[in-house]
Amino acid sequence: MSTEISTRRPPHRLRRVMVLAAAALLTSSAATACGSETGTSGGSSGTGPSSTPSIGGTTGGTTGDGTGDGNTTAGQGSSPGSGTPGGPSTPSTPTTPGGGPRQVRTAVYFLHREKVSPAPRTVTAPTTAADSLRALLAGPNRYERSHGRTTAIPRGTKLNSVVVDRHIATVDLSGRYDDGGGSLSMQARLAQVVFTATRFPSIHKVQFELDGKPVTAFGGEGIVLDEPVGRAAFEDLSPLVLVESPMIGDTIRTPVRVWGTANTFEATLRLKITDAAGRTVADPYVTATSGTGTRGTFDVAIPYQATRSGAGLLTAYWDSPEDGRAVIEDTLPLTVKR
Repeated sequence: MSTEISTRRPPHRLRRVMVLAAAALLTSSAATACGSETGTSGGSSGTGPSSTPSIGGTTGGTTGDGTGDGNTTAGQGSSPGSGTPGGPSTPSTPTTPGGGPRQVRTAVYFLHREKVSPAPRTVTAPTTAADSLRALLAGPNRYERSHGRTTAIPRGTKLNSVVVDRHIATVDLSGRYDDGGGSLSMQARLAQVVFTATRFPSIHKVQFELDGKPVTAFGGEGIVLDEPVGRAAFEDLSPLVLVESPMIGDTIRTPVRVWGTANTFEATLRLKITDAAGRTVADPYVTATSGTGTRGTFDVAIPYQATRSGAGLLTAYWDSPEDGRAVIEDTLPLTVKR
């Protein structure tokens, strides 16, 4: 996979101006298991920006994760399952000091401007998928809420179990999950679970159960779920530029690796970095592997020179082919280091 990056606006025929090699792909250690395990985790509690917001509290449940357990540092992230367009694979994490449980950095997907948006979480192997879903159900933390992250999942929804078999995760949730809400809310809460589960390379699709009973039609809107669903089923809830890494609250340094997926006109997008002084320190054109109706991937290393370190912003957008105006798809508050 290659991605182009340029400081000049490319012509509509995509004559390529400059190629910047993407950061080296990292290999992941993904395992698939079909059994059941007992997992313990809890809700989110962070109150400020962090590359790994804490997950506190305790929740029980039977799980059979079978997920890849790659971990990353700030500015990188786990890639979605190979059944959907995604970034490169993730590196494995060494055992924590003292031989304790392995900690895995992953993402949960909340909503921002009614589109899915990842937020970082740290979970414990091997119950990674179950812990991620429980962190999702706990909702955004205070810092994330202050930056417009919300959830469509009803408060009080519990995870009963998640079992992975042949790249399909069967997610059993409590009956609270389908309470209330209209069509958009129902679609959004399904998308949040699907995107969170498929962040792991070993999970490509999700099938749902409520209190142990298979779901074929979801909610009062009767959304058809008679077969497993993947990310492609929720294209309308994906921003046209979905930045998978870095994520909200991450700390970045130059050059920062930015990867994700896009479905923009002629596959062209822009990634603007603003530093703590409010100064634009990078604003390159990037070309994804595909676009104009087909979601492709991008993975670039962006150099920048910040005036000073502190709270900054990554803005993902594209230029309208009609009038050239900037169409903003997402904004990610970051700590930008010089």
